[in-house]
Amino acid sequence: MKCPACAAQDSRVLDSRPIDDGASIRRRRECPACGKRFTTYEVIDSVPITVLKKDGTREFFDKHKLESGLLKACHKRPVDTAALVHEIEQELTNSLVSEVTTSQIGEVVMKKLREIDEVAYVRFASVYREFKDVDTFLEEVKKIIRSK
Repeated sequence: MKCPACAAQDSRVLDSRPIDDGASIRRRRECPACGKRFTTYEVIDSVPITVLKKDGTREFFDKHKLESGLLKACHKRPVDTAALVHEIEQELTNSLVSEVTTSQIGEVVMKKLREIDEVAYVRFASVYREFKDVDTFLEEVKKIIRSK
C-alpha cells in the first residue's frame, strides 16, 4: 500500500480488525520510510446487478426503489423493511447473476412478504400483479387462506 505522506510503495500492517459485522476490514499501517501511520479499509468489490425492466430498458439495481415499494406495502405493519431490503439485495447478489428481471425481483419480494406478513403481501401483490378488479384481489386472498 502506497504511503499517503511520502508515496513510498511499501507499508506494514500493524493491526487488522473486522468492521461492519465482518463486511470489511480496517487496517492500521505504518510506512517504513517516513514512519507515518495511516488507516486503510478493505471491502468486497461487488459487480452491480442490472435490472431488465418490462419495457426492455436496463438500469442498475436501486435498493431505494425496492425500499419505497416495500414501505408502501408494509405501512403500519410490523415488518422491518430495512432488514427485508438487505435480505433481498443479498439474495440477488448471492445468486451470481449480473442481470435480473423486474419479475424475478417481484417474485422474491412476494415470497419473502408471504412468509412475514400476509397483509403486506396482498398489498404488494395488488400493485405488482396489477389487480384489475376486486375478484382478482379476492382470489389472491383465497389462495392465502387455502394455504394455511
